[in-house]
Amino acid sequence: MADFDLPDDLIELERSAWEEIQAGTLTVEIAQRVQERITEVAAATGQSRYTVETQLKRLVRHSEPQGETA
Repeated sequence: MADFDLPDDLIELERSAWEEIQAGTLTVEIAQRVQERITEVAAATGQSRYTVETQLKRLVRHSEPQGETA
């Protein structure tokens, strides 16, 4: 994994977008806002957009729900 932290605002944007995707209510505007913020973070950290987006999606979409154990 990359050795940089994702900003909280980007994580929250992606969480909101993911909830909207699951509900079938995602708009182009929200998706675009997430992509623009990914681009900003990538530029600020020197990472590729792909790396930032992959890390973000793993964190938001594939993290273990809190309170559950293996």
